[in-house]
Amino acid sequence: MKGQFPINKFKALETPFYYYDMDLLSKTLDTVRTESGKYGYKLHYALKANTNPRILNVICKAGLGADCVSGNEIKACIEAGFPADEIVFAGVGKTDKEINYALEQNIFCFNIESIPELEVINELAGKQLKKANVAIRLNPNVDGHTHVKITTGLDENKFGINSEMLPQVIERLKTLSNIELIGLHFHIGSQITELTSFQHLCVRVNELQDELEKQSGIVVKNINIGGGFGVNYEHPNHMAIPDFETYFRIVNKNLKLRPGQILRCEPGRSIVAQCGNLITRVTYIKEGTVKKFAIVDAGFTDLIRPAMYDSYHRIENITSDEKPEIYDIVGPVCESSDIFAKDRELNKSQRGDLLAIRSAGAYGEIMASQYNLRELPKAYFSDNL
Repeated sequence: MKGQFPINKFKALETPFYYYDMDLLSKTLDTVRTESGKYGYKLHYALKANTNPRILNVICKAGLGADCVSGNEIKACIEAGFPADEIVFAGVGKTDKEINYALEQNIFCFNIESIPELEVINELAGKQLKKANVAIRLNPNVDGHTHVKITTGLDENKFGINSEMLPQVIERLKTLSNIELIGLHFHIGSQITELTSFQHLCVRVNELQDELEKQSGIVVKNINIGGGFGVNYEHPNHMAIPDFETYFRIVNKNLKLRPGQILRCEPGRSIVAQCGNLITRVTYIKEGTVKKFAIVDAGFTDLIRPAMYDSYHRIENITSDEKPEIYDIVGPVCESSDIFAKDRELNKSQRGDLLAIRSAGAYGEIMASQYNLRELPKAYFSDNL
């Protein structure tokens, strides 16, 4: 849909750049808050999806907490105005520096992923004369039916603690005086579109809660089911806002919370993916013997998902009304993997045309690099361009 883009303004800008539809972001936030609010669920935005300061500021003002996986993400949250007591800190390899900073900020909770990590947090909290809130991240061994590189909830993944080790973790916790167990945390992967995976997760959480209460008499205050709810990359114009209503209804129907328990979840991609677009300019049209290439000025340094995950993004020529032709859409980086799409139908293109690579608001700008000494892409916003 070309009408959603200020094409005349785009023509004057140096490409490639990210363009964010701030009205869509606001509508997405309104929807996710409304649907989760029906059941009293608390939301923590997963910063790894996008940490653009303007985006963070809008999400913070919408009242969401934060899910961080590094010390610098926690710092970005604090600077954006997120309350420290609504920040959770996950990640399998938290360093002493990061843990100390999180303790100093008095964050809400550490999602812990191993016994050695528990012991280190206990030691560092003791040195600060504090007690650290922790949630045990358990692997429920539920398949998210997603790409192998972004699945996280199986026993063979590096993340979390296998459920059969839970009694051992509880015994170790009893000896750690600077740790307070306040929750259980789960996360089965990213870009999950088969909602039965979340149904299976809820059933498994119920079983693990029953086991924990039966074996140790423990009922935690918080259940965190992570994130992972996917978006529709094929049809961003027709499905701009994910079906949060169905997602939260499935969770509410299948998850058996104890009285007074709080459910927390950590959406990232589903909040920001559809509001972001990578705008790039055609540099050359190159014709081979059997292929036609649209060579653009964006590369995998600007959007790495297609190269890393073989991901699909809808691509539109927003300056051409000519009949479609078939192209390989490729970037300038000196790697054969610098390809956005193969054999893709695109309105007939020529040098100087502008292409919009859609649904790039998550894991786009945040993963950009300066490989080949390329400049990082700038960002522009619909409400102040």
